[in-house]
Amino acid sequence: MSDSVQLDLRRLPKIDRLLEDARAEALIQQHGRLRVVTAFRNVTEAWRVRALAGEPLVAGQDDGLSDLALEEAACWLLESGRRTLRRAINATGVVLHTGLGRAVLAPAALEAALEAGGGHCLLEVDADTGARSNRQEHIAALASELTGAETALAVNNCAAAVLLALTVLAEGREVIISRGQQVEIGGSFRIPDVIRQSGARLVEVGATNKVRLSDYESAITSETALILRVHRSNFRMVGFTEEPTVAELVELGNRHGLPVMDDLGSGALIDLRQYGLTAEPTVQASVEAGASVVVFSGDKLLGGPQAGVMLGKKEFLSRMARHPLMRVVRLDKVTLAALEATLRLYRDESRAVAEIPTLIELTAKPDELRVRAEKLAERLREQGLQVDLEEGISQVGGGSLPGEQLPTTLVAVSPSGGVDDAARRLRMAEPSIWCRIQRDRLLFDVRTVTEDEAEQLAESLPRLLTDAV
Repeated sequence: MSDSVQLDLRRLPKIDRLLEDARAEALIQQHGRLRVVTAFRNVTEAWRVRALAGEPLVAGQDDGLSDLALEEAACWLLESGRRTLRRAINATGVVLHTGLGRAVLAPAALEAALEAGGGHCLLEVDADTGARSNRQEHIAALASELTGAETALAVNNCAAAVLLALTVLAEGREVIISRGQQVEIGGSFRIPDVIRQSGARLVEVGATNKVRLSDYESAITSETALILRVHRSNFRMVGFTEEPTVAELVELGNRHGLPVMDDLGSGALIDLRQYGLTAEPTVQASVEAGASVVVFSGDKLLGGPQAGVMLGKKEFLSRMARHPLMRVVRLDKVTLAALEATLRLYRDESRAVAEIPTLIELTAKPDELRVRAEKLAERLREQGLQVDLEEGISQVGGGSLPGEQLPTTLVAVSPSGGVDDAARRLRMAEPSIWCRIQRDRLLFDVRTVTEDEAEQLAESLPRLLTDAV
């Protein structure tokens, strides 16, 4: 060990000396002694590692290092004290941004969740009789009213719904699925893997791009338990393609006494074509076609909390409700309250489109977005930023409506300093700000920014981007 390294190690301030400083006492009053000691240890240990690696410490006497240690410890305490799961402004234009939490809840859903989580609630009791009830009743009748299904269940996500259904209906037996529907969704979740995990045996039929009803029928044996259809919600297959409709599969299943399960993935309760969007199969259409079980996500096109909604015939869903796995995947009271409130909005489609943020953002008109972008750009220019407007495309995201072109107007800001450093400063801000980076510019898509958030951007961007120089 060189003399310079030994000298730097001796210069490291002692923890007990740091704790005697009046500034340390102020930190202890705010954060507690244990966390302050941890902060000092983290700072001095980082310096020790640098010294042993031959990196020189800052110049100065021991007192200078003590001052610096107190400053760095205070910064560490401040940063580590912030919640990691905190609010973000999504200016990327990706409506269902998985990394940023997918669907934003409607005010009615937020109010219901707060009420359920902030006190006691009627989760599993009957107010009329005082007897124990089932938490699934909060959404069963409502979902049936909206879709025409006999009954419904809700679990913690769509993957759980698929696993539960396959475990109950097909464990130890065969499940028939098209080769072109063995999809992978986020988190490397693959349909063939979940089929095997359920204890069922996968039987694939057809070709990747073409599968006929006769392919399904030829694969049916005495071991067949279920016909599974999976909607390719996160990509599209076009060109030389063919596959049976849900109704055709149901007719085949009825002839052979087999249930048909339709995994819709995103799950739309309204026909999106009337709002200029690509046709997406609705939940009601699958129910009307006679599918025994229909599953879809709560936090995608539905615009609710993360959940897996299961609809269908009582004879099958009642078996799932009694299965031990149901307790593993059931919803908590807060999520259930938010889901119920979201579904209630769909009783009036016009209200759903006006109040559910996902639907508001998906159906926003290009002219309206242009006005909002111009307003934000003008505010930023007034404060000295270099800003341009340009036409762009928003994305739906979340494995929904793949390839959908959503015209938008982008606010392009050219920071004075490096664009990567500027973007990092925005992400580390409070609230965290996320945008696109393209050609040394920061692009802000107003489609996914509320009026209040646009006001926050107008106030904070000049300061954050000027500091980035």
